[in-house]
Amino acid sequence: MSKLVIKHKTKEKIGVAIKIIIGLMFVSPIFIGLVFSFVPDEELYALPTFRTIVDNFSVNNYIKVFKTLPIFSYIKTSLVMCAIVIVAQVVISSLSAYAFAFFKFPAKNLLFTLVLIAMMVPGQVVTITNFLTIRRMGLLNTYLGLTLVSFAGGRSLFMFRQSYMSLPYEMKEAATVDGCSELRYLFQFAIPLSLPSISSISIMLFIGEFNAYLWPLLVSRKPQMYTIQIGMAQMIGSDAIPNYGRMMAVAMLSLIIPIIVFIIGEDYLIAGMTRGAVKG
Repeated sequence: MSKLVIKHKTKEKIGVAIKIIIGLMFVSPIFIGLVFSFVPDEELYALPTFRTIVDNFSVNNYIKVFKTLPIFSYIKTSLVMCAIVIVAQVVISSLSAYAFAFFKFPAKNLLFTLVLIAMMVPGQVVTITNFLTIRRMGLLNTYLGLTLVSFAGGRSLFMFRQSYMSLPYEMKEAATVDGCSELRYLFQFAIPLSLPSISSISIMLFIGEFNAYLWPLLVSRKPQMYTIQIGMAQMIGSDAIPNYGRMMAVAMLSLIIPIIVFIIGEDYLIAGMTRGAVKG
């Protein structure tokens, strides 16, 4: 075996080792939180040893959480909010992206440039004005109030536009010659061929909305409309003496669904993000 091959394999092994170490650094806080969620509070006030963790391992923290907090109500609110936002953004963004991809109209490039500029503006900048608008419309403590400000997004529009532009233009011309209308082409050709982008957008929106905290905190004034993130915050701030075990249990419950969604949709997420990278 030549020295060049040995050197190449050594670099590969070092690269894999570095990736494993970085991965463990990111995963270790979640793993530690998961382990601590099964340890009683009295054992967590001092730094627990491996022996104390094994001897006191129990599910009492989770039982107490389910008894004291309406977790399923919080999760339901989060899931309904995610579903509304995903459907609204997919519909609105797909229609507007189709216009940017295939139609010719005045100031088209300028409008799309404004969309790209809007993507660079942090959402927190318009939080106060959005809240005042929602309150004026009487939408506090409603699903519409939770989701209305997220009905359209520049990132979704951009990804849909790139996906549509990656489709062969000859196919669009052939469909037009055969008498295919714009809406028919959109729903029978463009959208089915853009399913990776739809999946990617849906996964990103789900994770973002499920983990949202500031906006639901402003809009939700009743416990019935609390999301899982607000419920977790209520758990953390409800007692004078912190219940670390129950905090970890609530945190793990709030992580389960996003992690499952990410694991299931990881391939779709990558495929959707690279869909419009090269126009074909």
